[in-house]
Amino acid sequence: MKAHYFSTVLAVCLITIGVMLRILPHPANFAPITAIALFGGAVLPKKVAVWVPLVAMMVSDAFIGFYQLMPLIWACYLLIALASSQWLRSGNLYTGVTLTAAASIFFFVITNFGVWLTSGMYSHTWSGLVSCYTLALPFFRNTFLSDVVYTAVLFGAYALATRTHNRRVAVRA
Repeated sequence: MKAHYFSTVLAVCLITIGVMLRILPHPANFAPITAIALFGGAVLPKKVAVWVPLVAMMVSDAFIGFYQLMPLIWACYLLIALASSQWLRSGNLYTGVTLTAAASIFFFVITNFGVWLTSGMYSHTWSGLVSCYTLALPFFRNTFLSDVVYTAVLFGAYALATRTHNRRVAVRA
């Protein structure tokens, strides 16, 4: 299979998975978009990788509904895909685990700061900021778990498929 065709098919599959798993019923903040950004950044060409999580968010947000922090959230996924394309292309398991945890923490810190800053739910004081982050911890648990699970599944399935393909090619040769 030609590399360009493979990248296109993989990108469309990842977008479809991302959209479906965001619009189907699921636990709060248990979604595959960070994992898709990490995986896409690691295996797809950079120009494609940055669009995969963004298109998945655009399409699923069109179904779910638009919201105030949408540009901030989309920017987080864009930066996660860029980081992955920089550090996971030739990375190892340690790098992958570290970047997955860092992406979860980054998303939590940035998006909850945005909630604190713009929602009006919290006073714009240190106490209000601490309260915002404290009340968001249960959501972080689900975000972190989904990032770990979906990232492991995507990279594991990809490694298995690649290994199986390489064995078949070796047997034919």
